[in-house]
Formats: sequence, structure tokens, C-alpha cells
Amino acid sequence: MRLALDTNLLAYAEGLGDADRCAQARQWVARVAQAEAVLPTQVLGELQRVLVIKARRSASEARSAVLSWADAFEVAESNWAALQAALDLCADHQLSMWDALILATAAEARCRVLLTEDLQHGFTWRGVTLVNPFLTPEHPLLQRLPAA
Repeated sequence: MRLALDTNLLAYAEGLGDADRCAQARQWVARVAQAEAVLPTQVLGELQRVLVIKARRSASEARSAVLSWADAFEVAESNWAALQAALDLCADHQLSMWDALILATAAEARCRVLLTEDLQHGFTWRGVTLVNPFLTPEHPLLQRLPAA
């Protein structure tokens, strides 16, 4: 099953947040590493900003972290079709442009799930279901993934 990761999961895995969330995020990253996981380009850009602004890492340190994530997972690039779809998501579902672009890019990459803490859990668009990996019980789609 193909799935995409949102910025918040990577930020937690980088150590930004409470210890419990960070540990859970690292477990999810290990678990999805065995699946067909992708990182939308927008996610990597947002991660760079979070690492520099919130974590106060240098631009060089942030670049290194972002490139490490890009080495570990396939990067799903945004394109014109994804941007057009994101515009529709903004108009039809009141998503922010940047969240909409992440969702649209995940759909273009043929993902079944977008792991995110920030968007509406359970919402499905173009076959992509938004799943908050921190909620219990675990969403049925996540039960298809191998254990960490």
C-alpha cells in the first residue's frame, strides 16, 4: 500500500515535540519504511522551515536532515495537475493551499493514505484517506502495514 507522510510526522521524528509523540513518530517511520512511502516535495520544504524556525537549526543542518529524508523515501514532486487539484480542494473543502498541495500530490503519486496529525482524520479524496497515526484505535488501513 502506498502512503505519504505529512510534515508533522517528520518533525516529531526529528525530535520536535513531547517525548511520547517523538517516540511514536519514530516507530511510525520505521513501520512505513517497509511500505511504499513517499514524501511530497511540499512536506520537505515545510520541514526545512520548521527545523530552522522552530528547532533553531542552521540552514546547513536543516538541509542535511531534509536530504536524509529524501534519501530514505521516494520524493513525490508537485506538478501543474496537483496544483490545479489543490486549488479545487481549497475552494471545495476549505483546506489551506499548502495542505491541499500535499494531499493532491499524494493522490497524483497514487497513495492510499496520507499520515497526518493536522488534517481531518478519515476524510477521503481521490482515494487518499487522511489518517492520524497517533489516534487509538488504529485506523483499519494502518493495520495492513507490517509491525515495526
